[in-house]
Amino acid sequence: MDCKCLECDCNVIHDSVVKKTLKEMPKDVVITKIANFFKVIGDSTRAKILFALDTNEMCVCDIANVLNMTKSTISHQLSVLREERIVKCNRVGKEVYYSLDDEHVKDVYEVALSHVKEIINEKI
Repeated sequence: MDCKCLECDCNVIHDSVVKKTLKEMPKDVVITKIANFFKVIGDSTRAKILFALDTNEMCVCDIANVLNMTKSTISHQLSVLREERIVKCNRVGKEVYYSLDDEHVKDVYEVALSHVKEIINEKI
């Protein structure tokens, strides 16, 4: 598929489109938070953690076993994810269980997973 999107030789500025877009553009603080969200989930270890937590509430030990990593490594990654409110924890006695923070995170992860699987299937 040949895309020439960047080769536009259009000299007409669509004033109404530009004004509407500028009016609806989120504030810089929102854009920065969006960029940080994707930066945090863009790490492959953290993406694996999200997969594990997509359907299961899990403790650090279980996640470490699934990913074949140390509890220390997983704990560090979970703290990064918690800081951005991507995962949350639930203490039950001495155990701490982790899950995706809310349905928005679940939706974003599942849409990304579906999109990537679709792309991979197109190339096979």
